[in-house]
Amino acid sequence: MPDDASSAAEPTIRPYQPADQQPVRQLLTAAFGGSSVADLAEELRDGDAHRAALVAELPPSDESPGAIRELAGIVQLSRGWLDAPRQLVEVLVLSPLGVQPELHGRGIGAALVRAAITTAEELATPLLFLEGSPRYYPRFGFEPGCQHGFLRPSARIPEPAFQVLVLSNWQDWMVGALVYPEVFWRHDSVGLRSADPV
Repeated sequence: MPDDASSAAEPTIRPYQPADQQPVRQLLTAAFGGSSVADLAEELRDGDAHRAALVAELPPSDESPGAIRELAGIVQLSRGWLDAPRQLVEVLVLSPLGVQPELHGRGIGAALVRAAITTAEELATPLLFLEGSPRYYPRFGFEPGCQHGFLRPSARIPEPAFQVLVLSNWQDWMVGALVYPEVFWRHDSVGLRSADPV
């Protein structure tokens, strides 16, 4: 995801609503160049792993009464597990994060990540994980998970992309392997697949 810059039109962040389904699907299909992430996002929202979904809107270019705000991005939080030696710990996974391609660089992704972090704290999760660019997410406090003793759900996730934000409810015994909800595996959305047959 490209670096975000400030913009005169600040995005408004609000909870996802059922009426957002089709616009979000179109957004994610455009953002990721196909429907696979949109399919994953829908199944996550409909399943028991769902914890939160937030959308970003921009003011309409037409300021007339009744003008519709533009849906510009989405972020979702889903339940995962940390397989710690003492017990399983419920944690959160940030995925997906998507912004309309033509709106990159306007601070929308950054606003969504910050809102997701605030929501994760409100949900009292100790840890927030993601797979993503090691150039983009450290500005929000994310660090390589392996540096904290966390293990990737799959060796196909590049170590620099496996990132974690340690939140206020974390305790030092909470280390171990991250376990994704089953839907990530059903959609084969964990790490990178080689294009070459083994």
